[in-house]
Amino acid sequence: MCPMCGSTHRIVDAVLAETHCAECGLVFDGTPIIATAPPPAEASGSEGSGRGIGPFVRPGGTKRALGSTLSLARDGQGKRLGWHRRYEFQHLKRVMQRQTSRAVDGPLDRTAARGEIQSAGESMGLPAVVLAEAEHVYRESKVRGLFRGRSLPASVGACLYAACRRFSIPRTLGEVAQAVGARRSDVGRTFKVVQRGSGLPIPGVGTKAFLTRYAEELALSPRVRSTVQAMLDQAREDPELSGLSPHGLVAALIYIAAEQNGEHRSRAQVARVSTVTEVTLRSTSRLVEKVWGRAGVARETP
Repeated sequence: MCPMCGSTHRIVDAVLAETHCAECGLVFDGTPIIATAPPPAEASGSEGSGRGIGPFVRPGGTKRALGSTLSLARDGQGKRLGWHRRYEFQHLKRVMQRQTSRAVDGPLDRTAARGEIQSAGESMGLPAVVLAEAEHVYRESKVRGLFRGRSLPASVGACLYAACRRFSIPRTLGEVAQAVGARRSDVGRTFKVVQRGSGLPIPGVGTKAFLTRYAEELALSPRVRSTVQAMLDQAREDPELSGLSPHGLVAALIYIAAEQNGEHRSRAQVARVSTVTEVTLRSTSRLVEKVWGRAGVARETP
């Protein structure tokens, strides 16, 4: 007898390997997928929760679809449902999604974080593996209570920026803050909390990643790229330039190297691509020329 509607009429579906109620569509538990297979041996310490059974879902992916497959148009026999039955199935599907997300997915599905991560990641052109990593960072940080008193956009931005750094994706903090609609200072403070308290290794993004990205967008020649790379190697050993922002330093060296090699790029073009202000670009370029000297900078050209 069906525990939901009390019907005794069951339908066995050989294609889906399940047995469901003919009246309400409830899928009964305990239906074997392969009738002749021996029962699996329980591992030591296992409580038989059955968590290893079911379709594969990527880490961080949505798990709302796990459970019964409820159609709102036809029943298990392919017959059209009436308006009253469709309303019942709609209610059952809504309850199933709510219970599945609470029992399986943890704290991420009960917030709007997943939608924010997906929309911000798509606007920045991030791959799916980076978005999955951002959801993982968000989940670990939320379990540790790192987002208390902080806004959702700042928390999502911090997790996206941490995921980009874990995969060496050249994205600046300002770009992430603009994508999530938060202030750069709020995202930066939240990121520092996540970096210290999440327990996940978050390395810095190397200057080579920014160089490759900016050079492609500015259509620079290999000669300019090699010149900038040589200047970056020298800048790493200079203590006076060690405290500068990586993407700001790369932008300044690109502007200087392009001028030296006869491939003129205006400050406005370089600033737009590197997402720094023209004032920052001008001050960083003057600092580099002051530290190395104009003659020393010119000798760096291969």
